[in-house]
Amino acid sequence: MRLKFLLKPGWLALTLVVFTFAVTCFTLLAPWQFSRNTEREHQNAALRESFSGQPRSLDQLLPGGAVPDQRTEWHLVTMKGTYLPEGEVVARLRSVQGEAAFEVLTPFRTVEGTVVLVDRGYVRLDDKSRALPFAAPPAGTVDIVTRARHDERDGKNRDAFADETTGGKLQSYVVDSQVVARAAKLDIRPGYFQLDLNQPGVLGALPLPQTDAGPFFSYALQWIAFGAMALMGWLYFTVRELKPGGALTTERPQRRKSVAEMLAEDERSEVAT
Repeated sequence: MRLKFLLKPGWLALTLVVFTFAVTCFTLLAPWQFSRNTEREHQNAALRESFSGQPRSLDQLLPGGAVPDQRTEWHLVTMKGTYLPEGEVVARLRSVQGEAAFEVLTPFRTVEGTVVLVDRGYVRLDDKSRALPFAAPPAGTVDIVTRARHDERDGKNRDAFADETTGGKLQSYVVDSQVVARAAKLDIRPGYFQLDLNQPGVLGALPLPQTDAGPFFSYALQWIAFGAMALMGWLYFTVRELKPGGALTTERPQRRKSVAEMLAEDERSEVAT
């Protein structure tokens, strides 16, 4: 029976690969790209609103100690207070405009008594891959304008550290208020605040993300197309195998002899007689 070829090891292996790939495309890869597209849309909307919106106080934007989220991230926040340089941590392994950099993270106590983490911007590396010298934050009470950001997460949950390779300066692998809080032994509210250009204490101001849509939506459609093509290809070859003469058939149709073969047989017959 023609359907027996579906149980052959080679065909079963091919079917498993095709369906696994298709399911991965439909349930993992395409949704992942759609989610990234949604994140980019939220980010772009927040950025556009921050460009035209007026700065708001910390309690107005994030009342009750709220954590920055997709709705509030990138919004401008005004704060008044003093820097706490003794709790400063430098974030390593960063990239700014395609070049390696460090980001300087300094706790900041507002006049209301809340301690927040301020990202003062970036500094480049020296020839030994260490952070170039950078200015200390201004002393005394200052007014700053920042952008609300949500904390980064380190999958390995590593704390800040200091050794001879860091010159005794505390360094972290991510920009995370709670990593700095543990290192500085301070009660820092979740989230951090990125200094805007020309603000007191800013170093190299971090560039804002581009507001283009990005390729994520088209990538999602491509993964859907790849999964559909894999299934259609499998269906095509299945139908082809159901017809006589399929690639997996054990009964091969007899090939017609060529003219040269028939002439050669005639010559052999004449010689034999």
